[in-house]
Amino acid sequence: MSHNDKCRSQSETEPCNAPRLDGGFFVPVQVTYSHGTNLTYACDNGRKPTVKGWWATSTCQNGKWSHKPQCIDEKSCLPLSIPNAKYTENPNDWYKETEKIRITCDNEYEVKNNDATAECKNGTWTSIPICEKSSYACDEPPKIPHAVIIHQGYQDLFAKDAEVSYECEDGYAVEGTADTQTVLYCVAGNWTAGQPCKAKPPDRTNSGVSTGSGSDSSVNGPLITTIDRCGEIPKLINGAGRC
Repeated sequence: MSHNDKCRSQSETEPCNAPRLDGGFFVPVQVTYSHGTNLTYACDNGRKPTVKGWWATSTCQNGKWSHKPQCIDEKSCLPLSIPNAKYTENPNDWYKETEKIRITCDNEYEVKNNDATAECKNGTWTSIPICEKSSYACDEPPKIPHAVIIHQGYQDLFAKDAEVSYECEDGYAVEGTADTQTVLYCVAGNWTAGQPCKAKPPDRTNSGVSTGSGSDSSVNGPLITTIDRCGEIPKLINGAGRC
């Protein structure tokens, strides 16, 4: 085993020191805990762990506990998990009574009933804001035959003003054009209309068809010319000629 591998192996099994837990107790009581060891703790009356439940476990992982064992005032609140939203999280992982948070919904969503705040009261949040689909967002883009969306991973919801680019299958082009790409936009909850991809017509530029000397290669058939003057009237036997 190389020196680096040996050091890496030692760091992966680094032990943890016993935590300092005010207002509670834990088992088993040891000075140090080996990597992977579980510790269980509970809190005194009037206090609670910083995770859901009246007791909690924490695991020693590379010299650190999976979460710091803490006992907080039972009137404090635990962090909220709100889908499709974010807010400034308290570094202590808990919130004091009367503390407020304000959420911001992701681009594809909007706050329901314009209620974006929550307040911690007596250990619970007064309300939990909800982020619902925005009326201006679009569902997944429509499928265009013989085309695929490029530069965009799959998602089933897009924010307003979003755009997606389509690339036609090889041998196809956007109908009525020579382009192989087209773009759709999300406008007021709907995607703009897209042109289908159609098979490109065969290339006749070098088809090998000859139209005769002096003919235009872009026109099929004999070349027809006009003569403005006939010249002198030919002499005919037993007849007469004229232009």
